[in-house]
Amino acid sequence: MDAHLKYPADADLRGLLRFTPDEGAIWLGDRRMVLLHTAALGALRHDLITSVGPEHAKRVLTRMGYASGLRDAEFAKRLRGERSWNEMFLVGPQLHMLEGAAKVTPVQTDIDLDAGKFYGEYRWDHCWEAYAHREKLGLAEEPACWILLGYASGYTSAFMGRLVLFKETTCAACGADHCHIVGRPIDEWPDGDVHRTYFEPDSLLEKIDALQQQVQALRSSLEPAAQGALIGSAPSFRRAYELLRKAAGTQVTVLLTGETGVGKERFARALHELSERRTGPFVAVNCAALPGELIEAELFGVEKGGYTGAHASRAGRFERADGGTLFLDEIGEMPLAAQAKLLRALQEGEIERIAGISERAMQALATHPWPGNVRELENLIERGVILAAQDGPIELEHVFPEAPEPQRQAGLGPQGRLADVDSREQRDLLDRVLDCGMSLDQLEQRVLEAAVSAAGGNLSAAARRLGITRPQLAYRLKRAAEASGSPAAADPA
Repeated sequence: MDAHLKYPADADLRGLLRFTPDEGAIWLGDRRMVLLHTAALGALRHDLITSVGPEHAKRVLTRMGYASGLRDAEFAKRLRGERSWNEMFLVGPQLHMLEGAAKVTPVQTDIDLDAGKFYGEYRWDHCWEAYAHREKLGLAEEPACWILLGYASGYTSAFMGRLVLFKETTCAACGADHCHIVGRPIDEWPDGDVHRTYFEPDSLLEKIDALQQQVQALRSSLEPAAQGALIGSAPSFRRAYELLRKAAGTQVTVLLTGETGVGKERFARALHELSERRTGPFVAVNCAALPGELIEAELFGVEKGGYTGAHASRAGRFERADGGTLFLDEIGEMPLAAQAKLLRALQEGEIERIAGISERAMQALATHPWPGNVRELENLIERGVILAAQDGPIELEHVFPEAPEPQRQAGLGPQGRLADVDSREQRDLLDRVLDCGMSLDQLEQRVLEAAVSAAGGNLSAAARRLGITRPQLAYRLKRAAEASGSPAAADPA
């Protein structure tokens, strides 16, 4: 890539930005966007820094920007996949400016994809993050544009196929008049390993799982008897143990009930040891400890792109327990929706990792009336999975190929001002009008007459429907009547 880049025209980007007030949504292609106050984002930074400390706040905000950069890189490849590599890569800086992050000026960019080499320098002017930091916290001692650095790192890493770290050499949050950033593969930075932690997933659930495995390992070494047969003499215990022994020779799903502390996990482990699955893994899951919004991903796994932040495929607990035994503790504490999906997994004996669905498609699914009930939903999702690109999300056109576009839309014109954008239905109507052979005066007269007729002759109601005042409608009717030689419409109101 040339050292000094010139931006291509951004009409293709602006053309995908849509404001749909009837939906209460803003879209960039198939991705839903929002307008946020920089003061609110600055308040979020302030609260994070003062509550969890600057180091953890930096990590959270860097990860936030990194995830955004990865998503924009996927968007850039789809949007300009047929154009030059330079023009495709520059979607990121152009989006940064279009979204109001900063004015981005390329200083130097050297890329060798075959060798995996990258070096880039960019200047940021009017950086919102530096401004927000100074407004809330005053001058910073160290560079503070963490979200934007994360974005640049995530965006470039997605193109290079390896982690590229951007660092600020000059930051407006520290008092400079602009920010200056430098990026290169993280292995080429002397302190790269120190910064690597800001880009690696740090799942609390994975830490909990690791701790649980350590606890189970300790129990195995300290209480070996707990891994084998149970010992007891009470009649109720003997009946329960006999049922357990019979179930161990089958592949049935076993429900263990009882109050806390009666030894349900001990029975589950004994069931595992007595079964033919004893050589496989025993995976115990405390369902009450898993956040409701993440429990499905933890149980069933997730494919890359399944949801925002899912940057790699990950096996769930069911897959980890394959060939062994999965023990779900406190199953009654799971959300009802997750329980329903778990029931189907137990009945069918099959699971699927979570299918990624674009925000536009998800909104369409949520608002669809579903005349075909659950079967229609199943068919649409199946079609979406088949039609979706490899490792790509299910888009709107995959599930609703004939979906109408919103009636009211606005986009950005060349000067950055909002401009009306015709929907598909509006364009079709205009084409039919132009092909009908009517003159403009004839068309206006027919529209006026139709509005008055639909309003029962009430000019005020007809004017409101046409978006004009009653005197304006009366004048237009009078003018049209004089031109045609017919009497003007009467207003019973």
